[in-house]
Amino acid sequence: MSLNSTLRAATALGLIAAGSAYADSHATTITIATVNNGDMIRMQGYTDRFTEETGIGVEWVTLEENVLRQRVTTDITTKGGQFDIMTIGMYETPIWGANGWLVALDDLSDDYDVDDILPAMANGLSSDGTLYAAPFYGESSMIMYRTDLMEKAGLEMPEGSPTWGFIRDAAAKMTDRDNDINGICLRGKAGWGEGGALITAMANSFGARWFDEDWNAQFDTAAWNETLTFFTEMMNESGPAGYATNGFNENLSLFQQGKCGMWIDATVAASFVTNPNDSTVADSVGFALAPHKDGIDKNGNWLWAWALAIPAGTQKEDAAKQFIEWATSKDYIELVAENEGWANVPPGARTSLYENPEYQKVPFAQMTLDSILTADPNNPTVDPVPYTGVQFAAIPEFAGVATEVSQEFSAAYAGQQSVDEALAKAQDITNEAMEAAGYR
Repeated sequence: MSLNSTLRAATALGLIAAGSAYADSHATTITIATVNNGDMIRMQGYTDRFTEETGIGVEWVTLEENVLRQRVTTDITTKGGQFDIMTIGMYETPIWGANGWLVALDDLSDDYDVDDILPAMANGLSSDGTLYAAPFYGESSMIMYRTDLMEKAGLEMPEGSPTWGFIRDAAAKMTDRDNDINGICLRGKAGWGEGGALITAMANSFGARWFDEDWNAQFDTAAWNETLTFFTEMMNESGPAGYATNGFNENLSLFQQGKCGMWIDATVAASFVTNPNDSTVADSVGFALAPHKDGIDKNGNWLWAWALAIPAGTQKEDAAKQFIEWATSKDYIELVAENEGWANVPPGARTSLYENPEYQKVPFAQMTLDSILTADPNNPTVDPVPYTGVQFAAIPEFAGVATEVSQEFSAAYAGQQSVDEALAKAQDITNEAMEAAGYR
């Protein structure tokens, strides 16, 4: 485990313990499940402000992304009742809302200003026009790169979206094995929302898709073969050793330590790679739109929000809504800005943030917004598809199927099987699941 990971884990455990002790002294205590990303850890540090204002105690359960998804899915489907608030995203929210598993957020206060939520986020967190989760932060994906290494390689990042060919060439030229610098760091970790998200968004830009319009799996196509072959070859040439097990947090740590020339990942990472308290390369980071394949007008970026939702059946609905209003409000953004600077506020959720002159000075603000606005969940790839979603297909079966597929892909990244073998298994896994579910 890296130093950053150790510190994050220790911080999370300390915050959970402190939150539990603090909550014991309050009549009402809510339990929140969340992901161990930096913005959520930061939010936990401000929880005492909420408790002081409301008298409501908070207990945190902070989990790695794949584990969080498993825990909250199990709890919501079995009506386990472990949590009063769950951190979920654009995949789960519309499905669970339509099933009646979530409390509708259709009565938030006027001061909260629900109309200020970016339409891309509100639409993705709604079902039949009803909001079921409030975005803590929204994101797309983009390129973060070392400007000093790009200059040293004699290259200049193109304006707009570069081609994947440029990225591969730049990665090779920026790689310096003697000094432990990898030209590019990308997610290879199994999990539909980890490495699965990255490779699906990339595949979109190569003209690949998960299903045709009749729900037939498409992993036996040339576009998917080209995507996976390109990815593995580029990463084997210029990526870090063991990239098959690296996800968001692992690559964030590598980039902050100066061990990545480029990193294509969530736009929310921008504040962490440019923060001099955390990043050794904070003063030499540039940003660009996610790449596209030469000849194809589709960028390889995704659309996501980590959002707070209330499971139906909680006995503490009112307290949970108070917390959600507090944590996803304009006032919370102001609180973080006042204490940690505008670059460190939760991005991508509110229109007013991008209209704020102070936030407009943040170097990655406009690029984040542009990346969000260019992601199209209704038309995620070149050919028509029967599903909604950029890096996922918004059907209940997707999470299980895509997790298995991502495991096969990660095995190919690790050299345990060939690209052809991984794709053949993905084709069979997906078609069998769709037939069993009655799609075909």
